[in-house]
Amino acid sequence: MSENHGSSVSEPKSFWAVAKASWRADLLSGFLVFLIALPLCLGIALASGFPAIAGVFAAVGGSLLATCLSNSELTIKGPAAGLIVIVLGAMNDFGFTGGQDIVADAAAYHMTLAVCVVAGLLQVLFGLRRIGVLGDFFPTAVVHGMLAAIGVIIMLKQLPIALGQKAHGEPWEILLHLPRTVMESNPQIALIGLGSLLLLFGFGYWKSWTRVGLIKAIPAQLLVLVLAIPAGMWFDLSHDHTYTFAGHEYKIGEEYLVTVPHNLLQALAWPDFSVFVHSDYRFSALKWVIMIALIGSLESLLSSKAIDLIDPQKRRTDLNRDLVAVGVANSLVASIGGMPLISEIVRSKANIDNGGQTRMANFWHGCFLLAFVAMAPGLIHRVPLAALAGMLVYTGSRLASPQEFYHLYKIGRDQLFIFVVTLVGVLATDLLIGIAIGVFAKLALHIRNGLPWSSVLRPYLEISEQGDRHIVISAQKSAVFSNFIPFRRQIEQIGLEGKNNITIDLSQTNLVDHTVMEQLHELESLFERQGLKLTVIGLDSHRPFSDHPRSARIQAGK
Repeated sequence: MSENHGSSVSEPKSFWAVAKASWRADLLSGFLVFLIALPLCLGIALASGFPAIAGVFAAVGGSLLATCLSNSELTIKGPAAGLIVIVLGAMNDFGFTGGQDIVADAAAYHMTLAVCVVAGLLQVLFGLRRIGVLGDFFPTAVVHGMLAAIGVIIMLKQLPIALGQKAHGEPWEILLHLPRTVMESNPQIALIGLGSLLLLFGFGYWKSWTRVGLIKAIPAQLLVLVLAIPAGMWFDLSHDHTYTFAGHEYKIGEEYLVTVPHNLLQALAWPDFSVFVHSDYRFSALKWVIMIALIGSLESLLSSKAIDLIDPQKRRTDLNRDLVAVGVANSLVASIGGMPLISEIVRSKANIDNGGQTRMANFWHGCFLLAFVAMAPGLIHRVPLAALAGMLVYTGSRLASPQEFYHLYKIGRDQLFIFVVTLVGVLATDLLIGIAIGVFAKLALHIRNGLPWSSVLRPYLEISEQGDRHIVISAQKSAVFSNFIPFRRQIEQIGLEGKNNITIDLSQTNLVDHTVMEQLHELESLFERQGLKLTVIGLDSHRPFSDHPRSARIQAGK
C-alpha cells in the first residue's frame, strides 16, 4: 500500500455502538474461530521450536491488544504457518537441538524471544514511518513463490513427526531420507498422524459438496482433535511403554503428547538480550530481527489487504496503524514468552464466513483461548503431536498447492517462471536470499523484455486536467513493480485524497507487468467504494503475455 493508504480511512461514528449491536454475532464467530485457532496455535509454536503455550500467548496477546490499537475489523491476529520457517531458523542459529539438550534449547528460546521483541519494535517503527508501502514493492509471483516454499518446508519438516520420527537437517536432506523415515515410522503414531491428514483432506472435499449446514459449520481441525485425543488415550500415550507390530518393537509415551504447564504463570519466559552483544550470535540476531520484521510485516499487510477486499461492509484498514498494532503486540507478547504473530488470513476468512461483524470477534477468540488453556491444561496435554503435525502438513499443502502453479501459469509463463525461481531459491538458500533471487529474476526478465534502465525505479508521469474534477495521469516508458510505489502515491494523493476521478493512460509505456495490473485493479475497487472512478486506457496496442485479464503486457512489435 502507499504511505497514504490509511489517510481516507474513517472510523465508524460509534464503534462501541456497532459492537454492542453485533455482540452475539461476534461472540459466536469468536468461539468458532477459537476452535480452529487452538490446535493451530499449539502446532505452529511446536513446529517453530517454541513451547506449545507460546502460540496461545501470541493469539491471546494479539487479540487483546490489536482490538484496541488497530482499526482492522475482521482480521484475526495470531501465529501463522508462514512464520514457522523464520522462527525455527533463528532457534537453530542460537543452538536449538530439538529436544536433545534441554538447556541449549531453553537458551535458544530466550535469545529468540529477545529477537522477537526488537523485531516488534522495528515493526512499530515501520508503521509510524508509514512503511506499509513496502507491501506493494514485492511482485505477486515472488510472494506466492515464497509462501509455496514455506509450505514445502513445513510439509517436509512435519511429515516425519506425523509418522512418529524426528525431522533433522535442511529440507533437501529430509526429502532424501524420507523413504527411510517412512520405513521406520511408528505404526500407532503414524495412524494418528496420517489419519488426521486424510481426515482434513476428506472432510474438506465433503464440506465442499454437502448441503447440510451443520456439517459445513464444523471446523475440520476440531473434528481431528475429537478423534485424535481418544486415539491417543486408546494407545495409552500418557504412559511410557513398548508394543510389538509385525515383529518389530516400538516405544511410545508422553513424548508424543503436547506438553503444557498446569499453571500459566509457570509458562512465562523472559527474553535474553545478551544475544545482541554475544560475539557468536549478534550478527545472526540482527539478521533474524530484520527477517521477522520484514516477512512478518509483509504477510500481515497482504492478509489485511486480502480481507479488506472481501469485507461485506467494504471497510478499509489503515495498514500503517495495523502494523503498529502488530508490532506492539509482538514486542509485548515476546516479553512474556510468546511467538510472533500477524494478521492471519485463514482464521480471518473463517471469521467472515462465521458472521463476524467487528474486531470484537478477534477479542472474543482470544478470551476463549485464554480461558481454555487456563482451565483445561490437562485436556491439551492429551493432544497427540502427530495430529498437530498432520494439521500443519495440510496447511503446508495448501500453501504449495498444485493449483498455485496452475494459477500462475494461467496468468503467464513469465509469472510461473518467477514463482518457481523464488520457490527453488528459498529452498536452496533461505527466505531473504530466495526472495532477493526472485526479485532480481523478475527485473532481469523485464530488462530482457525492454524495460529501460532509467525507469527501473522511477516512473515517468505526466499529469493533466480534463474537465471538472477529472485528472489524466499518463505514464511513459514502463509501469512495473519496482517503480509503482511513487506511481501509486500520485494516484492516491490526486484521486482518493483530492476527490478526483482519474484516468490512467498507459499508451506510451512499452511494458506493464502483472503486479501493476493487479494493483490498478485493486485501486479501481478503492475508488468505487469512495464514489469515484479510476479508468485505465491505452492498452489496446499492447500484447498480453496470456489470456488472463491482468497478465503482463508489452508494446506490440517488441
